[in-house]
Amino acid sequence: MAGKFKTAADNFGKMTGDAILQALNWAYDKALDPDVEGIESVDDLAKTYRRKGKSARACAETLVRWQCAKTATTGFVTGMGGLATLPVTIPADLAATYFINLRMVAAIAKLGGLDPRDDRVRTYCFICLVGDGLNTALGMAGAQVGQKVTLKLLERLPGATLSAINRAVGFRLATKAGSTGVINLGKMVPVVGGVVNGTVNGYFTHVVGQQAIKLFIDGELETVAA
Repeated sequence: MAGKFKTAADNFGKMTGDAILQALNWAYDKALDPDVEGIESVDDLAKTYRRKGKSARACAETLVRWQCAKTATTGFVTGMGGLATLPVTIPADLAATYFINLRMVAAIAKLGGLDPRDDRVRTYCFICLVGDGLNTALGMAGAQVGQKVTLKLLERLPGATLSAINRAVGFRLATKAGSTGVINLGKMVPVVGGVVNGTVNGYFTHVVGQQAIKLFIDGELETVAA
C-alpha cells in the first residue's frame, strides 16, 4: 500500500494490531531487499560488521553500538531513498523505527548463523521488539513458557503458533504505541507531536539490540510480563 510519510500524532490512535503487523512485515521485507536505494540490506549490514577473528557476540555488540549512535544523533529520517511507500495507517516515524531496528535484528540473527529469510526467523525477529512484554505476547499466542524462552523451544513450535505470535506481537506493539503515542519498548516514553527524538531512538535501539543478542547469540531470552 503506497502513501506519503505521515507524522500526525493522531495517527497513533488509529493503529490496530493488524496495522502494526502489516508495518512489521513491510519493514522486514524492505530490510531484506538489496535494491533499496541508499540503504544497506540485512546481508550487507551483517557482512559489514562481521570481523575476522572476532566472535559473533563482539560483532553484534559493535553493530548495536553503531546503530544506537546513528539513531541517537540523527533521528529517523523519513525521507530516506527507497522508502517512499509504507503502510499508511501508521506514522512514518514509527514505520522507520521498525525498519531500522528489524534490519539490525535480522543482521544479528545472520551473525548468529540463522537465515533471516526463513519465516521462523522473521517471527523470532518480531519477538525481539516486544521487550518487557514478551511473556504477555507469547501467552496471548498460547505459547506458555517459563522465565526464559530459547531458540530450541521456538524451533519446536508449530507454524500455527508462530502465526499467532506474529499477531500477538502486533497487538502488543499497538498497545504500547496507542493513543498516548508511545513507541519505546522498555519504558513507555511519550512522543510529543508524533516526532521521535534522538534520545528515545537510541534507547529503543539499544533495548532491541540487546534482546536480539540474547536470543540469536546467547540462545535465550528472559520473559518478563508487563
